[in-house]
Amino acid sequence: MSPVHPQVRPGNRHYTLVCSFCGTRYEDDGLILDCSRPHDPAFLRTEYSTPAGYGSAGGRPGTGLFRHAPLLPVARTFPGVPGPVVQRADRLGRRIGLDQLWVAFNGYWPERGAQLPTCTFKDFEAYTVLGRLPADPPVLVIPSAGNTAAAFAWAATFHQVPCLLVVPAPALAGLRFPAPLDPCVRVVALDGATYSDAIACADLLAQLPGHQAEGGSRNVGRRDGLGTVMLAAAEAIGRLPQTYVQAVGSGTGAIGAHEAARRIRTGDEALPRLLMCQNAPFAPLFEAWRSGGRAAAHREHEPLARELTNRRPPFTVHGGVRDVLTESGGDVLCVDNVAALAAMELFEETEGIDIEPGAGVALAALADAVRAGLVDRDELVLLNITGGGRARQARDLRLVPAEPWLRVPWPTTGDGPRTVAEQVVRHLTYAPAAAAAAR
Repeated sequence: MSPVHPQVRPGNRHYTLVCSFCGTRYEDDGLILDCSRPHDPAFLRTEYSTPAGYGSAGGRPGTGLFRHAPLLPVARTFPGVPGPVVQRADRLGRRIGLDQLWVAFNGYWPERGAQLPTCTFKDFEAYTVLGRLPADPPVLVIPSAGNTAAAFAWAATFHQVPCLLVVPAPALAGLRFPAPLDPCVRVVALDGATYSDAIACADLLAQLPGHQAEGGSRNVGRRDGLGTVMLAAAEAIGRLPQTYVQAVGSGTGAIGAHEAARRIRTGDEALPRLLMCQNAPFAPLFEAWRSGGRAAAHREHEPLARELTNRRPPFTVHGGVRDVLTESGGDVLCVDNVAALAAMELFEETEGIDIEPGAGVALAALADAVRAGLVDRDELVLLNITGGGRARQARDLRLVPAEPWLRVPWPTTGDGPRTVAEQVVRHLTYAPAAAAAAR
């Protein structure tokens, strides 16, 4: 580990945490997730000592994630972590009717300088969360539909940070890495379960001694790490985009982009309008935004983009999805599987690289918005391709499938999360004893 900015080093945090509801300020220990005052749920936000403006978005020349360290809540940095790649996409723009389309490509595309190890922008949040931790951290408990688990598994393997990852069994297909995972990373795969089930199990496991919930959208490391897409875009374009388009499950990445834009905008510059995109038939944020209420609490159906299936998005949290949509004048859009597949094919045809289903959802929704007149032809638009190049990476590299530490059938009766959590606890209790006996 090596610092890339003089303010970023262990024991010298260059930022303060501030409650978005009551304004209470906290010195960060790397683990704080919530305000301790009694009030409605509210996100903590980071305030940095670095002056605002585009010039503060990068700490030194280069393209890596930690060139943005002055605007990341980290006490340490990691060498060689790639950052966002932002470029114009004129050919794609012409096909969907836009004159000023920029794409943030977050994945694996060596010719364009994109080298994210697990092919999605979740790598940014994983490394930022790990960089925020104290020197001797607890075991982080992280539920995931797949991409977040992949990012944390590889980053934690590389830097020896203990993690317990809880995923639905289909997520295992995306957990493929250049080398086997370190034993400090334990993957619990749930057969017959949904992402929501994984979240419920993780909530219980995070209460174990020596374990802590990573926090998801409540973790400022996640939001600010994902917000580096906006920092990189402002540098590449020379200004903030007028419209920012991203597929969302929880909305964490879009909230992070909005918070980053608030930090670096200059003068009376308008904040980018957020267009969050979801995949029918599972679109709780779309339904909540249209109804003005809470996100729908139904179980997942079968969208193409499984990574977007979050049943508990932070819609009504102060500083959450509803607030950033309102402040930016944004909207939530929705497209079906057929449109997303067509958009994935269009991107590969025009740009020459495969993209993930979630990115296809965002492109399809943007194309629909242009056709409907919701986005003008001359608008400066940033499209976040949140993942891509997975097929290309599989051709270029020999990848090793991750072996789950524990695979558990989802119970058909009773309290599923508690039953599974009890099995995990039994294995956690057994594992140290077995290791000692082997010695």
